[in-house]
Amino acid sequence: MDLVAVKQLPVIRERGVCCALPAVSDAWVEDRAELMKALADPTRLRMLASLWNAPGPICICDFTAGLGLTQPTISHHMAKLKDAGLVESHKRGIWIYYALRDKLPTETRELLSKLLA
Repeated sequence: MDLVAVKQLPVIRERGVCCALPAVSDAWVEDRAELMKALADPTRLRMLASLWNAPGPICICDFTAGLGLTQPTISHHMAKLKDAGLVESHKRGIWIYYALRDKLPTETRELLSKLLA
């Protein structure tokens, strides 16, 4: 077994002088925070995983029955997912059907594929 010698490089800092942080866009931060907030709730994550694995759109009535939650609660969670740009909905008769947004950004789709696999 070969052992590699690790040499720690000295960090030279002038006392009382801070370094600037790398630039990060405010819009990028806000977008990612909204996405992470939407995914952080167990119910929303379950709903999103269901949509990810479904062969087609899912009716709100299937979510209420499957999750044992009321229609207003499901609508609240779906609104959060819609606000984060993850799902879209359309009405068929009296029912609303939900699906993953057709044109998810590539980086979001890649994240979801890893998260929901």
